[in-house]
Amino acid sequence: MAKERRKVRVGEVISNKMDKTIVVAVRWRQRHPLYGKAVPRISKFYAHDGENTCRLGDLVRIEETRPISRLKRWRMVGIVERRDIAEVKPEELDRELLAETLAQPLAIEEESPEEKEPVAGETSDEEEKME
Repeated sequence: MAKERRKVRVGEVISNKMDKTIVVAVRWRQRHPLYGKAVPRISKFYAHDGENTCRLGDLVRIEETRPISRLKRWRMVGIVERRDIAEVKPEELDRELLAETLAQPLAIEEESPEEKEPVAGETSDEEEKME
């Protein structure tokens, strides 16, 4: 394939767990055929990263190439921008938040019976024994 006819895409690295392979998400918009509204789309490409230089979250440029493996048809040309990604996973945050919310109502319900004030018209057990 001639170099000038190769497709070039820019996308974000969403996985680098494989050896010499990255998964790149390319975001693009497509107009809805009936309503005309732009609908966001994501295409995932497996790309060859021979030196394992890409990190999660990086913005990279990939280029179409010959088939390298069963899924890899692209190779990483260069890193456009280094980006950091949060190290805390959303599931961990959800568990911590859930634990906090479950602990709060228990603290409120642990009121001792001595601290409760009698409501008007009601008599406590001690007052009934005295009468």
